[in-house]
Amino acid sequence: MSQFNFVMVSAGFEHGGNVTHRHLDGHSQLLVYPFESQLGNRNFNDFLATVERVQYRYPEFPEGLSAVELYEQMIDEEMKTFLRKRNGSKFKDADCQLVEADRIAEFERLLGTPPFTRRQVIEAFFRSTFSAWTNYYTPVKEGMTYVGYSPAIGIDADRMVRDFPNVRIMHIVRNPFSAYRDTKRRPFPQPLSKYLITWNIYHSTVEMYAKMHPQNVRIFRYEDLVGDKETFMQDVAKFIGVSFEPSMLYPSWNGSEIKNNIAPWGTVLKSTEDYNRAIIDELSEAERAQIASGTAALARHFGYDKVDYLSRYYRA
Repeated sequence: MSQFNFVMVSAGFEHGGNVTHRHLDGHSQLLVYPFESQLGNRNFNDFLATVERVQYRYPEFPEGLSAVELYEQMIDEEMKTFLRKRNGSKFKDADCQLVEADRIAEFERLLGTPPFTRRQVIEAFFRSTFSAWTNYYTPVKEGMTYVGYSPAIGIDADRMVRDFPNVRIMHIVRNPFSAYRDTKRRPFPQPLSKYLITWNIYHSTVEMYAKMHPQNVRIFRYEDLVGDKETFMQDVAKFIGVSFEPSMLYPSWNGSEIKNNIAPWGTVLKSTEDYNRAIIDELSEAERAQIASGTAALARHFGYDKVDYLSRYYRA
């Protein structure tokens, strides 16, 4: 396989990772995975295993597996559900014309003869998707950049950089008030105390990796996206190594603008500052007090004490 340009979007839950991912869709130089890129499998187990589900981690693969076995190792739940049981997929109405048998055949072809490295498997995963996706809005050309999104995968940044020394991992941090309010839309939301612990773990861990690998890992604030999209996306374009394009100013899927709610691509419904600000008022006073006390140190590090609608929670 030739040069592989690779970007992964990472974020905490309801932090705007899906929103950011959708804003990159439609860019002429980017091949944006249609759903979450759930690369993980059940073979990786570390001290953070109780914090995050395996599908959102960076995988490990046993030796000696065939190409088809490696394909099945990656959970990739959103895409595989769409391909195998479309009526059971929240994306059942998405016009994605892709036959899984074609994707698997291309995955096998790209891997070639064993033994296979993890880097080869991940690269074949993305390349085979776009080779098999017959109604993707633009032709796949050499030199384009593949873009995936997996919540919290930034906590595995060190292993990703090991495989892809030129990878760009953009991690989205969002204020915990708005983020927690959006996560309450889920049928089984996390208890607030657990949510705050994971908020601190995700962002402090990725901040460590951003210091270790400054060329590869960078944290972006969701509040900057909704506050000034053009400045934010100019910065993103520079980091991931593409030119800025106007399509980055709105969410889209397969090149078509999403004009209403971003669901089902995410629980954050609108990429606007008004929405981000207003939903904080839907939390109780007790919830807001617990969030403020549980996140103060890291929130001040990210400058949330200087955001007008958040500053009152983080005054020293």
